[in-house]
Amino acid sequence: MKLEQTADGSFTLYVPELDEHYHSVKGALTESQHIFIDMGLKHSQATNPYILEIGLGTGLNCFLTYLTSKETGQAIHYTGIERFPLSEEVIDQLDYATLIGKGEKEVYQAIHQAAWNKEVLLSPHFSLHKIEGDFTQYSFLGKYDLIYFDAFAPEKQPEMWEQPLFDMLYELLNPGGILTTYCAKGVVRRMLQAAGFTVERLAGPPGGKREILRATKNNL
Repeated sequence: MKLEQTADGSFTLYVPELDEHYHSVKGALTESQHIFIDMGLKHSQATNPYILEIGLGTGLNCFLTYLTSKETGQAIHYTGIERFPLSEEVIDQLDYATLIGKGEKEVYQAIHQAAWNKEVLLSPHFSLHKIEGDFTQYSFLGKYDLIYFDAFAPEKQPEMWEQPLFDMLYELLNPGGILTTYCAKGVVRRMLQAAGFTVERLAGPPGGKREILRATKNNL
């Protein structure tokens, strides 16, 4: 695994075995902020959302969500599932807290040091439940208002992008809940629609992908 600096100054990881990056080389921070915070969290109708992240990875999306919750005053319950947790050494090298969360380094470290498979309070208004497991095999128990779908690309991990999984995610969402993903491929859009979602193609992050997807579960 190799550390690489992206166009906006933030770092990502390159995985040679998959020939894939954890985040966009056009800007890791810019991508996450746009897709999951601006087009996801800030679009959610839930006052105090329950969030599920598919692919906890570097913890960047979780950290940005925490920082946003401090600004908005929202109480957030955050669940992230990850099959291959990163080492503490790699986390320290990414150092997102220095770049974007000045004064919050302890929280970024706490995200990664939190015990797996139990709920942990990072602040009075932000709880984290990290699941070490395989998303394709896991049975989720709760309901969510927002899903960050941040798995590796379909051509790299096709098993993560199959119709039964999107059907399951649709059922996990509360009415009005949304799913955001960086992947705008037609086959993914059609699977989301087949699951029951209303799908929008939105402009991608500045300098990055041309389009992203936001899928909404209609209110009953």
